[in-house]
Amino acid sequence: MLELRDICFGVETENAEKEILRNINLQVDERFVALTGPNGGGKSTLAKIIAGILVPTSGKIFLDGEDITGLSVTDRAKRGISYAFQKPVCFKGLTVKDLISLAAGKSISMTEVCDILSEVGLCARDYVNREMNDSLSGGELKRIEIAMVKARGTKLSIFDEPEAGIDLWSFQNLIQVFERMYRDINGTILIISHQERILNIADKVIVIADGQISRQGTRDEILPSLLSSKTCSVLTEKM
Repeated sequence: MLELRDICFGVETENAEKEILRNINLQVDERFVALTGPNGGGKSTLAKIIAGILVPTSGKIFLDGEDITGLSVTDRAKRGISYAFQKPVCFKGLTVKDLISLAAGKSISMTEVCDILSEVGLCARDYVNREMNDSLSGGELKRIEIAMVKARGTKLSIFDEPEAGIDLWSFQNLIQVFERMYRDINGTILIISHQERILNIADKVIVIADGQISRQGTRDEILPSLLSSKTCSVLTEKM
C-alpha cells in the first residue's frame, strides 16, 4: 500500500516560494487508481514525488509501511515503483528487445519478449529488433513503454497522461491495453488522465485542484458530478 502524509511541495520564485502541493494525505491500495483534475493542479508533480523524481518540501511517503521519503529514484525502483513519462524517452542504439530485457532485470527469451509485446497490442516480429528512435510513433513508443513496465512486474506502476500526443486510433488501442492490464495486474496502476474512458475503468478516482485533493472515491461516487461540472470540462473524448 502507498501512503502519503501531509505532502507539500513548493518552488522558489523571484519574490517568494510558490506552493504547488499542500497537505496531501492519501492511501492507495486499489488495483487501478486514476488521478485527474484541471491542468496545473499538481497531478504530475505529485506523481514525480511518489516516483522520487522530485523531493517534497515536507511530509512523508510510505510503501508497504516503509518510509521511502528519502530514497532515490533508483532505490524506489528496487522497491517496486515504475514511472512512465508523458513523452517516452528514445534510446538510440538499443532495440525493443534490449529495453524489455533491461526492464525485466534479467536476460529473457525471445518468446517472453514476444508475449509481452503481444499483450500491449504490438506484432512482435515487426518490433522486437527495432531500434528505439524517432522512427517510432507516439502510440508505438507508449505501448513499448507499457511493455517495459509489465516486464518489471512492479508493485506500483505510474503513468503520466499516456494519452497525451497520440492520435485517436492509438488512444483506442491504448484503452484496450489498460483494460488488459487491469485484468492481469498483480499490483497497483496509478494513472494521471483527463480521459473519461480511462476514468471509467478505475477502482478509485482522485481529483486534484489547486494543489489539494478536492475529492476522492469510487468512480460511481466521483464521475457523475465530475463529468457534469463546468470546472472539469477538461474531461473529454476529443483528442
